[in-house]
Amino acid sequence: MEDTAGSNPQSLGFTEKLKSWLSWSWTYVCFIWFGMVLIMIYVLWSPLKLQETLTSVFLNTLTPKFYVALTGTSSLISGLILIFEWWYFRKYGTSFIEQVSVSHLVSGKYVYKCKVWRNPLNLFRGAEYNRYTWVTGKEPLTYYDMNLSAQDHQTFFTGDIPQLRPEDAVMQKAWRERNPQARIRAAYQAIEMNHECAAAYVLLAEEEATTITEAERLFKKALSIAGKDINLLVYIKRRLAMCARKLGRIKEAVKMMRDLMKEFPLLGMLNIHENLLEALLELQAYADVQAVLAKYDDISLPKSATICYTSALLKARAVSDKFSPEAASRRGLSTAEMNAVEAIHRAVEFNPHVPKYLLEMKSLILPPEHILKRGDSEAVAYAFFHLQHWKRAEGALNLLHCTWEGTFRIIPYPLEKGHLFYPYPGCTETADRELLPSFHEVSVYPKKELPFFILFTAGLCSFTAMLAMLTHQFPELMGVFAKAFFSTLFAPLGFFADKMESFMPSSFWHQLTRI
Repeated sequence: MEDTAGSNPQSLGFTEKLKSWLSWSWTYVCFIWFGMVLIMIYVLWSPLKLQETLTSVFLNTLTPKFYVALTGTSSLISGLILIFEWWYFRKYGTSFIEQVSVSHLVSGKYVYKCKVWRNPLNLFRGAEYNRYTWVTGKEPLTYYDMNLSAQDHQTFFTGDIPQLRPEDAVMQKAWRERNPQARIRAAYQAIEMNHECAAAYVLLAEEEATTITEAERLFKKALSIAGKDINLLVYIKRRLAMCARKLGRIKEAVKMMRDLMKEFPLLGMLNIHENLLEALLELQAYADVQAVLAKYDDISLPKSATICYTSALLKARAVSDKFSPEAASRRGLSTAEMNAVEAIHRAVEFNPHVPKYLLEMKSLILPPEHILKRGDSEAVAYAFFHLQHWKRAEGALNLLHCTWEGTFRIIPYPLEKGHLFYPYPGCTETADRELLPSFHEVSVYPKKELPFFILFTAGLCSFTAMLAMLTHQFPELMGVFAKAFFSTLFAPLGFFADKMESFMPSSFWHQLTRI
């Protein structure tokens, strides 16, 4: 169940439309300002005969109150722009002015194409996500994430049916409902139409069941009536295995996952092996974990944080209980320690966001239903389920703490070069902000400095505010400075006008000014 969310123009949503509108608005404002500057130059330039007189009259009629109003207004406007730029940078990770000038005006409209994957270990909405909402009052899932799940379910459960039955049509509509209660009502409606509508029981198990035990009961009911629908069978058996894992029947869960992988070997894109790896780690069956890694950690297969960090954990576990940074600096790293460090560097290069969650330098949240590989969403999902396995291996987190930052010295410029993987994609931040809830601070790699326009606007705001204050306190002195400044500013224009006048007949300028 793969999705290329973000590449479809229909999935851009209100946020992207707002950004597009702001881009055009900003461009429009820039053209207006440019036109005003041209008009001002024309007004100051055109009456060449009276240039010096007009400038003198203009400067002499300006009072200190005008300068206070001018600088104060400039400070206020630049302050408002600064607030907007800071908000935009915190929300989208880039300067709005830079985005307009570079992305919109120069590069044209750019569409992000980061691939979004279904989270193999996503939680149950009714029994887990909703419980979080009841306790905290916060929504752990974004509408964007849930909408992707709705698309997954429509495609997975009814995409291969040539002619929809009435209950299937109801279920297609049910997945699209935004309100949870409306989805549940639609599922019951489908069951009333056909008591053997397995997809309806799946929805109830996912969203109405408030405990894992109740969800398991509904999934077993769905399995008994699923028939030969392969997609339904795979989905239900996987969720039943996850129910067994959550209820502590781990060996049973491992057997169900192994049987599922043997029965449907071509469904590797579902990443059932990641569920199996997590369950085997819980059993501390490290030899079995290594056997699974040997099959899936292949150069020809796509990687994931689970693959890379589990491989690093196994290598770190072999040496971490006796590892000492001081001793290693004196005698150097042994072969086994070097292998462990290299595995950690490999994992961090693939997903640099994970270590801060494993080392508890950043708070965890509930994982989303979809993840972006190499992104913060994948890091959250991995650490949520695997932090306990790292803690169980004595010294593994200490070894990670001592070595993970060395990865960034290996890669001189991450966005353009890679060491073991292709260059780190630049679109991860945008997709992660859509997948992760607003109360979560999205991890950004590489860490971005404040954009130039935020610093420039902050300096402009401070400078004009200082001028307004000085003009208010010392009006006469600042008036002298202002007149000197404007005289100096207009001097080149007057000099250029005098030179032009010497080359052009006076009648020509007279007719031009009349026009």
